[in-house]
Amino acid sequence: MEKGKLYASIPKVDDFLNDLEFMDSVSNIPRKIIMDQIRKNLDEIRKLISNGESEKKVIEKINKIKSKIIIDIIDYDAYRLKTVINAAGVIIHTNLGRSLINEEIMDHVHKSLTHYSNLEYDLVEGRRGSRYDILTDFIRDITGAEDVLVVNNNAAAVMLALSTVAKGKEVILSRGEMVEIGGAFRVPEVLESSGASLVAIGTTNKTKLSDYEKAITENTAALLKVHTSNYRIVGFTESVDAEELKPLKEKYNIPIIEDLGSGVLIDLSKYGIEKEPTVQESIQKGIDIVSFSGDKLLGGPQAGIIVGKKKYIEEMKRNPLTRALRIDKFTISALEATMKYYYNLDEAVEKIPTLRMITSKKEDIKKRVEIFKTRLYDINGVEISIEDSLSEVGGGSLPTEKLPSASLCLKLESISPDKFEQALRKFKTPIIARIQDEKLLFDFRTVQDDELDLLEEGIRFALNYYGE
Repeated sequence: MEKGKLYASIPKVDDFLNDLEFMDSVSNIPRKIIMDQIRKNLDEIRKLISNGESEKKVIEKINKIKSKIIIDIIDYDAYRLKTVINAAGVIIHTNLGRSLINEEIMDHVHKSLTHYSNLEYDLVEGRRGSRYDILTDFIRDITGAEDVLVVNNNAAAVMLALSTVAKGKEVILSRGEMVEIGGAFRVPEVLESSGASLVAIGTTNKTKLSDYEKAITENTAALLKVHTSNYRIVGFTESVDAEELKPLKEKYNIPIIEDLGSGVLIDLSKYGIEKEPTVQESIQKGIDIVSFSGDKLLGGPQAGIIVGKKKYIEEMKRNPLTRALRIDKFTISALEATMKYYYNLDEAVEKIPTLRMITSKKEDIKKRVEIFKTRLYDINGVEISIEDSLSEVGGGSLPTEKLPSASLCLKLESISPDKFEQALRKFKTPIIARIQDEKLLFDFRTVQDDELDLLEEGIRFALNYYGE
């Protein structure tokens, strides 16, 4: 068939718009999306003809175009931010949204966001108030700090602290603590963006107290400590604890700033987990400014929490950067509800999903896998087993900690693990599993109880996707 006749066989846009059945299937989708996807698909066929594609293939494409357009319209109209099932066993999964927020907290957030609130209104005085006051009492009580300021993430917290205390001056930092914090952002770059100058001391594996004192000049504005929460250096090492810097702080009247990164508020060693320095311990050591994340080990929403001496926090509140970095009512509401759990540490471990998953026992996880495995009794062509596995905390927290766990394992006879994993991601609620030894592993440490029905449906969907 000549090209001209092939072009003529392409349906017109109006052919689709006038098709009542077609319109009914996407009746709630904006007309612009419908038009754009129709035109896109028709243009693809014109391009095939232009490139000399065979008549057979062009006709096949035309015959299938209606169903493809419907799928494309629905896909395009779907939310880009989707709920997924994390069966990868990484608890604070940076790519999957980090810490989860429980239903109790979301009930509070829902009320705060669907009604007016006293976000910046003093109900006692009947006048304008400060959004920061809502969180101050809770965080101050729990950490023991003099004052509190919360911004939108921990990198912002570090930058704000340095901009306030050390802009135009020098900050001393050990080379062993010059970490990359994710997304190619590095502590030295954050420091320089604050307007301060970096003075690097020591070596990657060894920094001594004398290195700090030798570097102090009349232009030194702060001593910066960065907790290496996302990696460990072992072997021939030496470092200086923030508390050991106190004599220098007092001698030269220089504040100590500590970036704790993950910001744990509970001694996890009580649960058999690697010991991490707590925020309370840093405050007790007399650190002037401590910053940490809200959405890692703390288990709340994304936030950068700054605690410490009131005189420095007050200066930060007056810094113009604070306006640019301020948190919204969603974060305030979710963080307030999260922090309230920390008045009772047992309740915090039970109610905060991140802490609950970290402290879950392997035997309890295995029981859940065993019960779930019985749901798949009728599936053929798949070897189903339960195997020991290792979960990770993730999110740049506890990098050397491996948590004993249990996983459901599927070994397929006719489908490659890669293709099966791709099919799982195409499910209406995408499932993120991992491949190991030619098997699909579903680590139940990070699978929630209310996701089990969807997990079963997703596994069956993936098997049927390629043909069981």
